[in-house]
Amino acid sequence: MILIPAILIGAVLGWVRAARRGGNRADKMQYALAHAILFAILGLFATILYHRMT
Repeated sequence: MILIPAILIGAVLGWVRAARRGGNRADKMQYALAHAILFAILGLFATILYHRMT
């Protein structure tokens, strides 16, 4: 269950990052989506690693 929180955290971080750079709504959504995808991949690897270790 690491994947779902990772996606949400990535989306929020991307939104905040774009807002700090002065982006409009489209920029914020693009950053949120890109960060969510990146964090989803990292969360997937973390989940696989966790299940293999237990």
